[in-house]
Amino acid sequence: MTRVPVGRFALPPGRRDDLSAAQGWTNVLAEVPIFTDLSQRHLRKVASASRLVRFHEGASIIREGTPGDALYVLVDGEVSVHRRGLPTLTLGIGSFFGEMALFDDSPRSASVVANGSVMCLVITRARLHKLLRSEPPIALGLLKELARRLRVAQSVA
Repeated sequence: MTRVPVGRFALPPGRRDDLSAAQGWTNVLAEVPIFTDLSQRHLRKVASASRLVRFHEGASIIREGTPGDALYVLVDGEVSVHRRGLPTLTLGIGSFFGEMALFDDSPRSASVVANGSVMCLVITRARLHKLLRSEPPIALGLLKELARRLRVAQSVA
């Protein structure tokens, strides 16, 4: 199993289950690679478009081969990513997953399972596309991180 190191950050006090005040989640989102270059205003917009979802131990968050309907940002806990023919990958707080299928309408390329209790900020395809159309700097942040991932993948291959 491969472990991906990520920075730890505190969840906003008193905001573990309440996204009504998007400001509380901007500090969390600011540390997520696809959002690090965004302004506070854009971070608030992303937080406002999100909802908090809890998953229990062993819950299947994403199933390989199914349609992609959301982007997930891991704000508490850790998950295992299972990809056919590749080693299992472990993601921790601050990681994100599910973004690729939102852009190319292809089925999910991996399965993601909760390792213990997990909380994610979830942004649906419809909300993300609306946000990207109205706020191009957010789209640029996503493209920058996807390009970085592609470069890493190409250098490994």
